[in-house]
Amino acid sequence: MSSVYRQINELKEQLEYHNYRYYVLDDPEVPDSVYDKLMKSLMALEEAYPEYLSQNSPSQKVGGYALRSFSEVVHQQPMRSLANGFSKEELEGFDRRIKEGVGQDESLIRYVAEPKLDGLAVSLRYENGWLVQAATRGDGKTGENITQNMRKVLGGATQLKGDSVPQVVEIRGEVFMTKENFSKLNNIQRRKEKKLFANPRNAAAGSLRQLDPAITKARPLNIYCYALGEVIGAEIPSTHWESLEWIRALGLPVTSLAKLVDGVEGALEYYNHILDQRDDLPFDIDGVVYKVSRLDWQNDLGFTAKAPRWALAHKFPAEEEITTVENIEIQVGRTGAITPVARLKPVFVGGVTVSNATLHNQQEMSRLDIRIGDHVIVRRAGDVIPEVVSVVLSQRPDDVRYFVFPKTCPVCESPVVSEEGGVIARCSGGLFCSAQKKESIKHFASRKAMDIEGLGNKLVDQLVDDKLIDDVADLYSLSVETISSMERMAEKSANNLFQALEASKQTTLARFLYALGIPLVGETTAETLSLYLGDLAAVMSADEEQLINIPDIGPVVSLSVMAFFEQPHNKAVIEKLLAVGVSWPPVEKITEMGESIFSNKTVVLTGSLSMPRSDAKALLKSLGAKVTSSVSSKTDYLIAGEDAGSKMDKAQQLSVEVLDETEFLRLSSSDVSTLGHVPED
Repeated sequence: MSSVYRQINELKEQLEYHNYRYYVLDDPEVPDSVYDKLMKSLMALEEAYPEYLSQNSPSQKVGGYALRSFSEVVHQQPMRSLANGFSKEELEGFDRRIKEGVGQDESLIRYVAEPKLDGLAVSLRYENGWLVQAATRGDGKTGENITQNMRKVLGGATQLKGDSVPQVVEIRGEVFMTKENFSKLNNIQRRKEKKLFANPRNAAAGSLRQLDPAITKARPLNIYCYALGEVIGAEIPSTHWESLEWIRALGLPVTSLAKLVDGVEGALEYYNHILDQRDDLPFDIDGVVYKVSRLDWQNDLGFTAKAPRWALAHKFPAEEEITTVENIEIQVGRTGAITPVARLKPVFVGGVTVSNATLHNQQEMSRLDIRIGDHVIVRRAGDVIPEVVSVVLSQRPDDVRYFVFPKTCPVCESPVVSEEGGVIARCSGGLFCSAQKKESIKHFASRKAMDIEGLGNKLVDQLVDDKLIDDVADLYSLSVETISSMERMAEKSANNLFQALEASKQTTLARFLYALGIPLVGETTAETLSLYLGDLAAVMSADEEQLINIPDIGPVVSLSVMAFFEQPHNKAVIEKLLAVGVSWPPVEKITEMGESIFSNKTVVLTGSLSMPRSDAKALLKSLGAKVTSSVSSKTDYLIAGEDAGSKMDKAQQLSVEVLDETEFLRLSSSDVSTLGHVPED
């Protein structure tokens, strides 16, 4: 018996023992970190010596003990969300944009219409006919590996059927739970005195993301597949409708409610038909989805940063219910906005149990004439924050109480000031207000801002509560000794956080501007300010005329930017940040340019370039180009770096002009060596 074999068996025995202590006795002997190290050691050995890998290994356990965590899966093609529409006018606008995008102004566009299931989006990857990976959508780029759980949901569909099985195919679908099964599950939860699920979607998501596949198997889940992702080794159908038929032929379930419709009138007819059936359907839906059927047109139309331009989710009318206002409280947001919130008697509306609803502002409260104790109509449309629509005055109790809007901040007692004609009220405490202080620091440290790994919400709360930091700049004065002295912070964790803080000092101007938390300045606006003004001093000193002349910067955002940099405290914090070493590479400022070879041209980037992809995008945009992600008949240039793949093949098929990086830089006639990094779309 080899030493490796003995080592693997010893690790298996230890892990099985700890599993029993943890899951059966509820009395673990070791912390999770020790367990995870044992599991990592076992998996490393099994990967190195696959001949010793067995199905009964704790690393492969199906229907036994639960795994401790899900690994990450990077989607080969992003899983984007859908743009929403709520009216006939929005549908007509969508249809008009489609016609303009594909040059079919007078023709009816053929759409695939289908119910919008209220479940959990998943990606299924098959290789040579077998399911090898399943993942949640996650953030669209990276999801959770739920392969073992999806095997339980798919059953026999873990192997594809038919004669046209491709080498690789990724199929997107929606996992859901029927209304009947949801009711049964909650009855079981109730008998076991466990927490009830709020709605079928939460029940489906919670069941699918169980670390123990046996729990998932015990939960009645279904899936409908709705789209193709990556396909290798097979000819892709020419229409979305044909792709659904192909998915069905491969043995995967596709809703029978999907239908081909022509134009706006066909889409509306389908919408009204499904809306009439809504309450009688066995599963929850919150609208219908329209997708351009021709796949070449889908490629031509492309995507925004968040959603495909060729699809629209037409949401059903908002659902409304009556409940009671038990109290009214004030919330103080990250930017100091004072928002009244109604605390409600919990009510099931719009697919969730609602216990809070925004009242927006003092003006809206006056319009509603709302009082504590009132019966109110609450509305929740799609994923929109629940709101109070109206007060049921005929049912107003005699003992209702008025709510007096505060003149001082309930957190720091600073005066509340009004802006925009009294509509918006803000705490004047700025970063001195602890409510704003904590949220501003959390935002500053977030992944898309300064990306300070390890600085979580609880740690920020503790740092502020213990008065170890007073503003974002104070983060960089923390020592390893100070951090390690905090509760639940070991020396290794303290060292890691300290290193993360040091690493975050090297950033980009766009990230820095976004991290400051300037009201109304998100990632895109921060990037725009960076590119068009070029440096921090110019952003801080810009007047209204300069700001309004920047694309996509309107008067409201301009005033917000100027107001932020006029505050002495904000300037002081920025000076402190620069003094401790926060810096970024110089940014190549976008200037007004004459016509270039790339002006009004559609350009696609592929392969590995010597410069960061974001820099190449920024340079192209500065030259007047439109940068897209996929090659189509409308693509003018493909700029190809090393290891260019399928995009190069498609460009050659479509006779799209291909430029290497050297030729691209020559034609751009621009020195990109000082171009600052810009976050990718």
